[in-house]
Amino acid sequence: MPHDRLERRSLAMHRAIAEKLRAKPELLSIPKENLDRWIARGGRSTPYWERWRAILNGPLEEVLRVIQEDSPGMIDMRQSTPFAGVLTPKERWRFYDESESGTHHPSGRDDR
Repeated sequence: MPHDRLERRSLAMHRAIAEKLRAKPELLSIPKENLDRWIARGGRSTPYWERWRAILNGPLEEVLRVIQEDSPGMIDMRQSTPFAGVLTPKERWRFYDESESGTHHPSGRDDR
């Protein structure tokens, strides 16, 4: 899949994440817990994780604005997104199916 298509899919997913967070701000605990766990383990994405932590500690409206930003900096940041678990598998696979016809669920489970 061409890189620009991946970026468009990631942006669309983060827009959906923003909608969910607007409706249920308590879901912000998911990316915060992911970051805490990842930072505790260490790794090569640490500079992005610290930036994500700063973003997530800001006001909700700012978080929502930033994660939907279509800028080179946020394109890079979304490659290390801490929002895993905010979208359900079914919600997430909708984006995969829409961005590439013929996408198959790797586990073979019917959780889409």
